[in-house]
Amino acid sequence: MKLRALIADDEPLARERLRLLLANDEQIEIDGECRNGREVVAALRSGNVDVLFLDIQMPGSTGFEVIEQIGAAHMPVTVFVTAHNHYALKAFEVHALDYLTKPIEPERLQATLARVKERVASKSALLAQEQLKSLFENITQAAEPPKRYPRRFLVHNGTKDVLVPVDEVEWIEAADYYSCLHVGSKSYLLREPIKQLAASLDPVRFVRVHRSAIVNIHHVREIVREGRSEGAVVLHSGHRLRMSKLGWQTLVAATRN
Repeated sequence: MKLRALIADDEPLARERLRLLLANDEQIEIDGECRNGREVVAALRSGNVDVLFLDIQMPGSTGFEVIEQIGAAHMPVTVFVTAHNHYALKAFEVHALDYLTKPIEPERLQATLARVKERVASKSALLAQEQLKSLFENITQAAEPPKRYPRRFLVHNGTKDVLVPVDEVEWIEAADYYSCLHVGSKSYLLREPIKQLAASLDPVRFVRVHRSAIVNIHHVREIVREGRSEGAVVLHSGHRLRMSKLGWQTLVAATRN
């Protein structure tokens, strides 16, 4: 049985090299070639493909975006082709999905084709689709840039603006449309509501223990329970802050990180 192969790469020389190498295998039949992600999506939706050689970086849509548009459950056996030997390659290995690095070597391609044939022959397409779906989800998560949190506040203080390092803020108090930053014996008003400010801070370091207060965990000395619904937080400075039940739960969870 011949396997229908689709080559997807925006580089003409790369497509030609892969086509010539695949021609040496009598079990492989080139079903088509695509130059960009849009063409790949159209080809997969209009025909039956057994194996797809998919370049990661293409105009129109990347290889990952092709998977997203088609759906991992509907993808054929997929071999990634890439010139970028970075984190993605490790993910492919962990998930048992094959990949080829450019320029493609004949021996490496033969090993890949052996695995492709074995997978198709053993009717493990469903397993391959699940692995591809897991791979896509992992790579998408890994590709997302880490969230950046402010390292300092710029606050107006009289006739000057002051830069306040976030780490030095012991706690933050709600003050209508402002937030009051408490740093030792000093206080600074920041024109930002406490709800909006809380969403922008690192949750590993700052916890909203009450609707009117946020604490810096590094400045907390004691957590005091006062009944079933409320309690208090005592800072190293000796300052005592009210704490709601939700605030207590959030604070305890944050201290475990």
